[in-house]
Amino acid sequence: MPMTKESATNTKTQGIWHSISARKGIWRVFIYTVLISGAAIAFFPFVWLIRSSFMEMSQIFIIPPEWIPRPFAWQNYPEALTVVPFGLYFANTLKIVAGVMCGTLLSSSLAAFSFSRLRWRGRDMIFGLLLTTMMLPYAVTLIPTFILWSRLGLVNTFVPLILPAWFGSPFYIFLLRQFFLSIPYELDEAAYVDGASPLYVYWRVILPLAKPPLIVVGIFSFMGVWNDLLGPVIYLTNPDRFTVAVGLAQFRGMYSAQWHLLMAASTVVLLPVVVLFFVAQKYFIEGIALTGLKG
Repeated sequence: MPMTKESATNTKTQGIWHSISARKGIWRVFIYTVLISGAAIAFFPFVWLIRSSFMEMSQIFIIPPEWIPRPFAWQNYPEALTVVPFGLYFANTLKIVAGVMCGTLLSSSLAAFSFSRLRWRGRDMIFGLLLTTMMLPYAVTLIPTFILWSRLGLVNTFVPLILPAWFGSPFYIFLLRQFFLSIPYELDEAAYVDGASPLYVYWRVILPLAKPPLIVVGIFSFMGVWNDLLGPVIYLTNPDRFTVAVGLAQFRGMYSAQWHLLMAASTVVLLPVVVLFFVAQKYFIEGIALTGLKG
């Protein structure tokens, strides 16, 4: 039976669609290959850290490398955590983390609420001035800040590491303000009609809707404190007040040749950050995606 013009057209169209689908499939395979390769490269140092923490010193740098410890050196962990008082360092770090996270979440969310939900003269100008402070390098204010805390007699205490967080962070204020702007203002007006105060609106209306960005701010502040080495080195001189970052640096200075113990200590210090990210991963991604919807 001869092929009609309509059938020929349909066949040609199907061929074009099959060609497009094949190209999309090839492109998708290429993208996945690149992403998997990049993830493997990024994950390689972590794998090396974990396998080295379970090896003896003589096994770590064998060529070709061995990826499975034989035997597993489980004693590396208790030995690494006892030569330096990591238990005390963990407790000190958790105290600073608790103070900084509470101060950051409270002060930054209050400031972001004021800049996004309240109307007052000079609001946008002051917000612009606040953002300009982000351009100041930390090194510029380091010496004057240290002199201030020294004259107040607060050096070698946790106060210089905790108290600044209670006055807000420009980056976190900006992050939360962008999310607060995406919340319909009609919710505030409905609460004000019922006689609510701005503080009530902040606590009962805005904060319950802002859990994802608040979790993002909490994760960022936790990681900032947990990985902070410069601040504790500058302000803490008593070994009983050292944090885990200082303890790890001290461990590296004392036992630079004991790579198996250093790897075990590094794994223990890294573990809380990894666990926190996986536990809060859903809210972290959601908070990053929702912030910045409005200018």
